[in-house]
Amino acid sequence: MVNSSPRDTLLIIDDMPENVMVLLHFLTNKGFTVLVAQDGEEGIETAEYTNPDLILLDVMMPGMDGFEVCDKLKAMNKLKDIPIIFMTALSDTVDKVKGFSLGAADYITKPIQQEEVLARIKTHIKLRKLQLQLQEQNQYLQEEINFRKQIEEYLQNTANVLAERSVELRERSSDLENRSAELEKRNQELDAFAHMVAHDLKNPLATITGFADLLLEECAEFPSPYDQCLERLKFIKQAGEQMFNIIDALLMLAGVSRHPEPVARSLDMGRIINQVIEQRLAPIIAEYKAEIVSPEHWPVALGFATWIEEIWVNYLTNALKYGGIPPQIKLGADIQNNGMIRFWVRDNGQGLEAKEQAKLFTPFTRLHKSRAKGHGLGLTIVQQIVEKLGGDVGVESIPGQGSLFYFTLPTKDSSKNGLS
Repeated sequence: MVNSSPRDTLLIIDDMPENVMVLLHFLTNKGFTVLVAQDGEEGIETAEYTNPDLILLDVMMPGMDGFEVCDKLKAMNKLKDIPIIFMTALSDTVDKVKGFSLGAADYITKPIQQEEVLARIKTHIKLRKLQLQLQEQNQYLQEEINFRKQIEEYLQNTANVLAERSVELRERSSDLENRSAELEKRNQELDAFAHMVAHDLKNPLATITGFADLLLEECAEFPSPYDQCLERLKFIKQAGEQMFNIIDALLMLAGVSRHPEPVARSLDMGRIINQVIEQRLAPIIAEYKAEIVSPEHWPVALGFATWIEEIWVNYLTNALKYGGIPPQIKLGADIQNNGMIRFWVRDNGQGLEAKEQAKLFTPFTRLHKSRAKGHGLGLTIVQQIVEKLGGDVGVESIPGQGSLFYFTLPTKDSSKNGLS
């Protein structure tokens, strides 16, 4: 038998207070939640609001009788499955048949016997709950069937696609092997070409620096009018030596140098940036009438000075060429929580869309070909340098609000004591 619980709610629709009070007290004591309506309209309204588990409905009521109330309740999707037990003094078979035809679950004849009422209520609530369980199980089984059909269709479609792809892959396999071999060959040729160009550059540089040394020695014997020439010769000699260092550093970066890889050391970032601004970028800074703001003090990071100089040259050159008119450039550094320092260059240019930012560190890519010449390798070299030093690179930009290019390096106190 079904154990009654507060969740089992009964609705009594009856206009006779004495009948209602007797049932109300009896059924409440048996653990049911009992609601009462005194006429048909109130009963329908209460049923709509509470959705009871079972309805006890009096047949003979003024106005809307029990048969009409039952008909209206069964016409509502929300209420049509609630069991309805008629309470009546009528014993005519025709009236009972009429009630069953309208969807009633049972009849109770007045005067009402309480234990009979309780037994019928429990029976029909139990049947209703079993019916609901069966509906849920049927629904679950139907969903399971539909799901299995979908899986079967998916597996069949997948098998068809895999069969087609298998044919395509077999057809493309030999083509990919040929392309891979071709790319490997081209990479080797490119490395060889880069090595050759770097070494070929050293020959004219050696000539420049050699003759600069001879001229310095000869001009040193002449009087003061040659002082300006001496200064210019010194600048030529320094520039040549600096180019030697850059080439060696790039050869080390490419892994084709005879020299061992450098060990990361503490960087004097202020000196490196001053050297870049005053010696390497002074003409272009003057040409663009740029303003560069740099902090007086820099945090100490680890790296290889010649490589770091190339990073600043590339970032500052881009800021000068693609910044505002005139360029207003700000440099800075932030100490991160992960033991790294983020160095950055902020410009006042037109900014970059997200799809443009995604292409920045791609070899041979320049976003504004009409504004500057070059092969688009600068930012790629920056990325290679920084990654080799254990950091990363990136850009933050909003269209119309300029761009911020950054790179990170380990701090002096971090656990990284050499190059990665």
